Amino acid sequence: MNRTTASPPFEARVCQALRDEQLQKALGSASERFLVGREQAWAELEDVEALRIQAQAIRRHTIAHLDRYLPQLADSVTRNGGTVHWAHDGRDAARIITTLARERGVQHVVNRIVKSKSMTSEEIHLNRALEDAGITVDETDLGEWIIQLAGETPSHIIAPVIHKTKEQVAELFRAETGQADIPDDIPALTEVARQSLRRRFLAADMGISGGNFAVAETGTVVIVTNEGNGRFTAGLPRIHVAVIGIEKVVPTWEDLALLLTLLPRSATGQRASSYVTMVTGP
Repeated sequence: MNRTTASPPFEARVCQALRDEQLQKALGSASERFLVGREQAWAELEDVEALRIQAQAIRRHTIAHLDRYLPQLADSVTRNGGTVHWAHDGRDAARIITTLARERGVQHVVNRIVKSKSMTSEEIHLNRALEDAGITVDETDLGEWIIQLAGETPSHIIAPVIHKTKEQVAELFRAETGQADIPDDIPALTEVARQSLRRRFLAADMGISGGNFAVAETGTVVIVTNEGNGRFTAGLPRIHVAVIGIEKVVPTWEDLALLLTLLPRSATGQRASSYVTMVTGP
């Protein structure tokens, strides 16, 4: 970006972030950890470069033939008992989901929505649209929930709350729960989140997730997470909405298997994510 075209608020935020020693330390540590973990995980594969080339070919082929695979995906989802809505842009997607929530009676604060982490929903400002319509939305990914309590946006695609210390998180949890005695150690904070979010899962009428992949041949939505919230979001509420960009479609389960071999290794240095949830119809 040309410096002369950057708005002062953006420049101010950049300068503030660069001066934030905690943020710089956290980002540096995470970046190094992810890179080292990725290299170690890739080293376990016999020929990772060949697999990456194969994965790229799958992606290129699918994007070049979306006119074939998107209708196939829609037909498969419909055959499984699901419904496909096509959105022209982010605003249209938010409108569709808000309308669906209203039509299905998800309006009162008691009939809330739970969400698992979805970068697509962040990009289209879905939470804001739902809240403007009077619908309560609870993020359930631990990092995303902390960010929501703080009234902020994610700072990292994998670790959205990387810029906060455990002491800052403890303060947020004390304000949220009204409990002044919450300690600032990780196990205690995790337990507070688990208890609070479990109640939200059980009260929700709609669950909204993203989707890492959508398999055209079977209409399967694949959600890759390291927390159990993705499965709760997709399985507990009576309505599940998956917000997925058209580039996430893959033709077959064989293609999916290859991509799942590379995705967690590349993202977090894991052989496999803790949870790989596959939803094929209600």
